[in-house]
Amino acid sequence: MVGAYARLVENHSLPHSSPRTAAFFDLDKTVIAKSSTLTFGKSFYQGGLINRRAVLRTAYAQFVFLSGAADHDQMERMREYLSALCRGWNVQQVKEIVAETLHDIIDPIIYDEAASLIEGHHTAGRDVVIVSTSGAEVVEPIGELLGADRVVATRMVVGDDGCFTGEVEYYAYGPTKAEAVRELATSEGYDLQRCYAYSDSATDLPMLEAVGHPHAVNPDRALRREALARDWPILDFHRPVRLKQRVPSLRVPPRPALVAAAAVGAAAATAGLVWYASRRRALAALAAPA
Repeated sequence: MVGAYARLVENHSLPHSSPRTAAFFDLDKTVIAKSSTLTFGKSFYQGGLINRRAVLRTAYAQFVFLSGAADHDQMERMREYLSALCRGWNVQQVKEIVAETLHDIIDPIIYDEAASLIEGHHTAGRDVVIVSTSGAEVVEPIGELLGADRVVATRMVVGDDGCFTGEVEYYAYGPTKAEAVRELATSEGYDLQRCYAYSDSATDLPMLEAVGHPHAVNPDRALRREALARDWPILDFHRPVRLKQRVPSLRVPPRPALVAAAAVGAAAATAGLVWYASRRRALAALAAPA
C-alpha cells in the first residue's frame, strides 16, 4: 500500500510509446532528515579518518544545516572545509566505512513520506533520480538503498594513489543540478514538462524550474516564498521511519542504482557561481520579513 504522499503523483502506468518521465529528488532534508555527508562524521572518526576536533566541527555544521541557517556563503565555506578535510583519504576505505554503517546511520532518518513518494513514482512507471550536493561515495549507496534508478552527486578528484586530492571534479550544486537534469532528459528521453522535482532549498530553484511539476519539501524561507508566489505544492515531511518498519512489502527495483555521470563542463560550473553571485541578493530580499 502506498502512503498518502504517493497519491499526490499521477499514479498510472505510462504507455510504452509515451516519452519517459522521471522524479528528481534532492537528498538532504528532502529524502533524509539530515546532511548525508555530515552524518557519517562519527563513523569517519572511528575509522581513523578524522580527529575529535573535526567530529565536533562537523556536529556544529550539522546543527547549522538543520537549523536552516546555512546560506549560500556558509554552504561554500562548508564545501571548502569538507574538501580540505578529505584530502588524503583513501577512497576505498571511505566506501568500506559507508557500506558498513549505511543501514545503521541512514535507514533510521529516511522520511516515511519521501519513501512513499519514491514508491508511488516507480509504480507510475517513472525513473527516480537522486540529485545531491553530497559526495558520490556517500550518495550512491544511499541511492541504491532507496531503489533509485540514477544518481547525480558531487565528485572529488582521486589521485594515482587512490586518495582524494582535495579538489572538486564536479560540484552538483545550484544551476549545475539543473544542467544535469537537462542532460539526463536528453540522454534518457525524459519529457521534462511531465517530470517531477523535490527540494527543500532555494539553491535548487534552477532544478525545480526545469520540470513541469516542482515541489517544495520542508522549504527554507526563501523557497517557501517562491513556492507560494508560483503556486507550487509545499510538502511537510516529518516522520523518519526505517524502510522495513514502514512497509514490510516495500517494492524497490531489483536492479542496483545506475550512476549518472553528469558531464557538465567547467564553463557550466563557472556560470553557476556567477549565477549565485547575483541571485543570492534576490533570495535575501525574499527571505526578509514582509
